[in-house]
Amino acid sequence: MADPKIRRALLSVSDKTGLLAFAKSLAERGIEIVSTGGTASALKAAGLNVIDVSELTGFPEMMDGRVKTLHPRVHGGLLGIRGNAEHEKSARDHGILPIDLLVVNLYPFEATVAKGASYEDCVENIDVGGPAMIRAAAKNHDSVAVIVETEDYARLLTELSENDGATSLAFRKALAAKAFARSAAYDAAISNWFAGVLETPAPEWRAFGGKLAQSLRYGENAHQSAALYISDRGRAGVATSRQLQGKELSYNNINDTDAAFELVSEFDANVPAVAIIKHSNPCGVAIGGSIVDAYLKALASDSVSAFGGIVALNQAIDKSAAEEITKIFTEVVIAPDATDEAKAIFAAKKNLRLLLTGGLAESRAAGLLVKSVAGGFLVQTRDNKNSDDLDLQVVTKRAPSPSELSDLKFAFKVAKHVKSNAIVYAKGGATVGVGAGQMSRVDSARIAAWKAAEAAKAQGLDAPLTIGSVVASDAFFPFADGLITAADAGVTAVIQPGGSMRDDEVIKAADERGLAMVFTGVRHFRH
Repeated sequence: MADPKIRRALLSVSDKTGLLAFAKSLAERGIEIVSTGGTASALKAAGLNVIDVSELTGFPEMMDGRVKTLHPRVHGGLLGIRGNAEHEKSARDHGILPIDLLVVNLYPFEATVAKGASYEDCVENIDVGGPAMIRAAAKNHDSVAVIVETEDYARLLTELSENDGATSLAFRKALAAKAFARSAAYDAAISNWFAGVLETPAPEWRAFGGKLAQSLRYGENAHQSAALYISDRGRAGVATSRQLQGKELSYNNINDTDAAFELVSEFDANVPAVAIIKHSNPCGVAIGGSIVDAYLKALASDSVSAFGGIVALNQAIDKSAAEEITKIFTEVVIAPDATDEAKAIFAAKKNLRLLLTGGLAESRAAGLLVKSVAGGFLVQTRDNKNSDDLDLQVVTKRAPSPSELSDLKFAFKVAKHVKSNAIVYAKGGATVGVGAGQMSRVDSARIAAWKAAEAAKAQGLDAPLTIGSVVASDAFFPFADGLITAADAGVTAVIQPGGSMRDDEVIKAADERGLAMVFTGVRHFRH
């Protein structure tokens, strides 16, 4: 069968972007336009000849527009198989006209939820007729073309120009695939919203959807394929950032940049904070009196590992910070904003990627994390506990001093973003040693102390940076050996969740060494 020409189109859109120009192009090709509600009004106001859907169905739009396209003359026109004698007879008998093109973009449910609208407004923005029509048209893609995004208007017009007013089957198949995926992602957003409203942590069925943001050259390794999808436009981050310069981001770049930005977003936006990440683990994190001060303190923690790393900042990048960052090779820099002077400095480094997010990723926000496993996937809520909000319990004879307490909270924020088993030494609002991802917690403590000693050598210091520092552990010390290792490295205070069967043994070891120790009651495993 020859490719079908488009003679009749049904337009019903929430997003009116590009609508008038697109509809005029259809009309110029002699295509009859049927439309609904506000779409029809907009087209008529522009002088286009439009048939109201109520004329097509013989029923008025009713119930505040909830019922307008849910009618056999609409769905019959979309679903009827061309060339099928029985279908065509039914169409003639019931006055059903074929619809060759459906253009629908759905009520903005996701955007309504993202702006914090009321329950009633969110429900009112659940589209019913739109998804029903989309699925009908997509199922009958052998004859019907379906458009669900404004960016496909130009593609359709080009297709019509190249095919004498018709569309190819390959084109319609591609549109149908996108239509089903859009409908699925829309329903996933609704079902997940309902699960959140009902406070149902494990609904019987769980679905996720997202919009393609970027096809990637490969995944973690060259033999793996990968892509980045956007699922939450309401939360600032790497997925929704603007890339101002530099080559295309890789899978590993995105993964590491996300880890860096999530970490700096833990800190108050009024306190300059910088995180330098390598392989999704922080090699240096600091707060300071200025962004450049915080960067230099973070760099000093491990200047060797920082080479070729990711730098995240929680404030706008200024000229002095940009000058320091560009002194060594850096893969990606991500921040809420950057001054024009900073942008000019980065522009001289053509391979450096600069990402601007417009804000921080709210660390206390609720959300879901998903990880695939063989035959399924794991889902958990985001770890949104912040050490500033925790009720810390002093368990040793000595309580931490104000400066120690400040560093303890800082170190625990960082430990939350270090692969477990995690040990973080910190002093003066900066990491001085990080131990990550070891099978033994005591090994993490030893590695972090060794890193601190190496950093001291690099700075020409005689004593390790751990002297006078504090230490954070993401989970409890199962034995006293990890704490003793930290004490031997020179720490004066400890923060850990507590909860071990040997807590008394660990507390005793801390008291014997004059350490202050606090329990958080919250752990931060990160696997």
